[in-house]
Amino acid sequence: MAEKKVENELTMDALESKLADLKKEQMNQRFQHAAGQMPKTHVMRQTRREIARVKTKLNAAKK
Repeated sequence: MAEKKVENELTMDALESKLADLKKEQMNQRFQHAAGQMPKTHVMRQTRREIARVKTKLNAAKK
């Protein structure tokens, strides 16, 4: 993923939207993994970490 760094310019709404998109993507990845249709399982880990990055930015912005 090229989106390793979450930009500082993103607004709270943009971060929340990105978080919702990432969670949907994570759910789809879990379904694919369970069905045996996911050859690159490392993508699941990358998505989980990207969610953590966005949540960290959201919590930092709230303070």
